[in-house]
Amino acid sequence: MERGKPQVTVTRVDDKNRLEAYVDGRLAGLVEYIPAKGLLAFVHTEVLPEREGQGIGSALAHASLEMVRQADLKVLPVCPFIAAWADRHPEYEPWRYRSVSRVND
Repeated sequence: MERGKPQVTVTRVDDKNRLEAYVDGRLAGLVEYIPAKGLLAFVHTEVLPEREGQGIGSALAHASLEMVRQADLKVLPVCPFIAAWADRHPEYEPWRYRSVSRVND
């Protein structure tokens, strides 16, 4: 564990379509997702104010993208935090959803 960074445990809660981050057995943050055919859309990330700046959001983003990678799905990062984290971690690029629609007006 890094100095000043708490030990974070991330748990999947599939019946609520979210991942929850715990520190010392207490909820510290969460990320919500919407499952769709072949992909997961991550729509909201929230970290408790007293836990901001402690790596909770990064732990949630990492766990989210790992969940997608391990299931070989695509990720649609609607949440700006997840999108920015994914942008800084190009190793997850193969799992990033890209629209293939060719609709023209």
